[in-house]
Amino acid sequence: MRFAMDEDFYKQRAREVRDIAAKADPFIKQRLLDLADRYDGKRKTTIAPMPSAAAAATNVSTERHGIPD
Repeated sequence: MRFAMDEDFYKQRAREVRDIAAKADPFIKQRLLDLADRYDGKRKTTIAPMPSAAAAATNVSTERHGIPD
């Protein structure tokens, strides 16, 4: 059986991190709350693929030679 990180997983993780943040010092608390917000964001967005290294290198080389896109 394969474990899938679904919406419930991220919701629970955000809740756990917020519980820990409630007991932390101010600096750590802010960092934990930011982490919890990122977990909430995981539930709402999808990850866009990054361009390949070859495509990125091509764009850089054409820009250097004055070739427009």
